[in-house]
Amino acid sequence: MPSRTPACDDLVHLSATDALQLFARRALSPVELMRAVVERAEKVEPRINAFTERLFDEALEQARHAEARYLGKDGLVPRPLEGIPVAAKEKHAILGRTLTEGSLAHKGRIATENAPVIDRILGAGGIIHARTATPEFSLSTYTHSRMWGITRNPWNPDFTPGGSSGGAGASLAAGTTLLASASDIGGSTRIPAAFTGTVGFKAPYGRNPGLGVLTADHYRGDGPMARTVDDVIAFQNVLAGPDPRDHASIRPKLTVPTAYEDVTGARVALCVRLGEYDVHPEIEAHTRAAAQALADAGAHVEEITLPWTRLDLLTAVAGHFSTLFGALVVEAAETHRDLLSPYTVAFADTMTRARTQVSYLDSLRAEHRLQRALATAMDGFDALICPTTAVPGWHAGDDLAGDKVVVHGEEVADTLWSAMTMPFNVNNRCPVLNIPSGMSSWGVPTGLQIVGHPYDDPAVFRIGKTLETLRPWSYAQIEDSLP
Repeated sequence: MPSRTPACDDLVHLSATDALQLFARRALSPVELMRAVVERAEKVEPRINAFTERLFDEALEQARHAEARYLGKDGLVPRPLEGIPVAAKEKHAILGRTLTEGSLAHKGRIATENAPVIDRILGAGGIIHARTATPEFSLSTYTHSRMWGITRNPWNPDFTPGGSSGGAGASLAAGTTLLASASDIGGSTRIPAAFTGTVGFKAPYGRNPGLGVLTADHYRGDGPMARTVDDVIAFQNVLAGPDPRDHASIRPKLTVPTAYEDVTGARVALCVRLGEYDVHPEIEAHTRAAAQALADAGAHVEEITLPWTRLDLLTAVAGHFSTLFGALVVEAAETHRDLLSPYTVAFADTMTRARTQVSYLDSLRAEHRLQRALATAMDGFDALICPTTAVPGWHAGDDLAGDKVVVHGEEVADTLWSAMTMPFNVNNRCPVLNIPSGMSSWGVPTGLQIVGHPYDDPAVFRIGKTLETLRPWSYAQIEDSLP
């Protein structure tokens, strides 16, 4: 295919949607794009450390096959993600490859089948060229481990890209992938999306199929990350749909529309504090600016309050995690404590104590109060917008072991309440989209959550696409932070 394309540094920040259009017009080759992404990774990975495994040779071979499809060879036609570089979260199992989840306790463990998200990517023609880092067992809001070291934020390497899908967010922001798979059990998609200026979607429970025992955990789910709302829509439409390995996966498949009417007449609720969160002034300012942009575009925006309390949130989370996900970590700590990262041991010990103090029934009662309050507050609105995190970020390598988040030597937030994502895992039938809301004075992006009514995915994408148009986001500044 002929080359009539921009320079490498421009190519790597191309949207997947634009790349697909260029492929179709034969104005760009999948091989050329993959080579640019690989070249970029070789340049920035030593500083960012987003990847746990590089599959570059295989990816370039697959890119040649993708090019042949666009040329119409052998009667094959391009598939929905044909030729697009995709970075896969390491916890998403790939047959015959490692499945360590960043833990020395699982060193040498090999996957015996593909996770559904991997099958969907490959079936759509996406090319998995790399796998991305997480904290151990994907249990934290930062990304570092004894196995993989520290992953850094491309915007400001002194800061974390968040977690647990931190490698995914860092790779997208750095230009070393166009799409990235993610998962979310307490904010693991939305937090890194916020800190890296990318777009992440927490799909409603059951929308996207999972693998393994935690598919039964209604807090969690796999989903897409990308740099634009259109790219997330395209990726989400590949991931959605039932899979026999996950009986909670919903049928029929929902295909999210790609085009939406403007927001004139839409009713949007604005909630800055989500009950009792203390929100950093810059985060609040960016959130209100987004709300004002919607109002100026013709939406009816009304500020609301939620009667959520820290006690209910803590009760819901403590009972839920100590019974389900936390119990799995406790099992690992009982047999491999000496191999685990300090934060993993601390989490396991906390879960052990929580299980003696909060029952699962206590948790469900608190969840019910939180869910009912949200349903009441959102009644009459199409969607709700709020911050993704209470503060703009925290330092790379910080375990957040104390009661306070400390940034530049100053206590800036209560550790447990620094992210504002968990309430919507409790309310996990609600779709939630993170989009960039601005740039903080700390040199890292901030994020906005768009929350829909249960299973009303199109509502959040309608608001997200509008805000992306009204408040466009650029990756040009990132070059100043990277080598």
